[in-house]
Amino acid sequence: MDIEINTVGEIQVITLTGEIDANTAPQVQQKVLPLAIPESKILLNLTQVSYMSSAGLRMLLSLYRQTNNKASSLVLVGLADEIRRTMAITGFLNFFTTCDTLESGLQVLR
Repeated sequence: MDIEINTVGEIQVITLTGEIDANTAPQVQQKVLPLAIPESKILLNLTQVSYMSSAGLRMLLSLYRQTNNKASSLVLVGLADEIRRTMAITGFLNFFTTCDTLESGLQVLR
């Protein structure tokens, strides 16, 4: 799992590359959750994530709770079709703002 964190204006852009599973989800959570400070803007770029296990979904839910509790904004970008279907079936998709492209995700957060 490769985790790249950049700042675009006031938006934290986190680009994940690889698979998010029981082995990598704790690493992602450790790097990403501290960014969920009050009124933060976080864009999670998942265009290079091909697989997400239930551990990855739990990590997303934790991130959602952190940002929601701190009046922060969170946008998920580039969900693979399989991940989007899984999130839709489990009801997780209802919690998140999603965009297809990085630019559209940045626009939503601006």
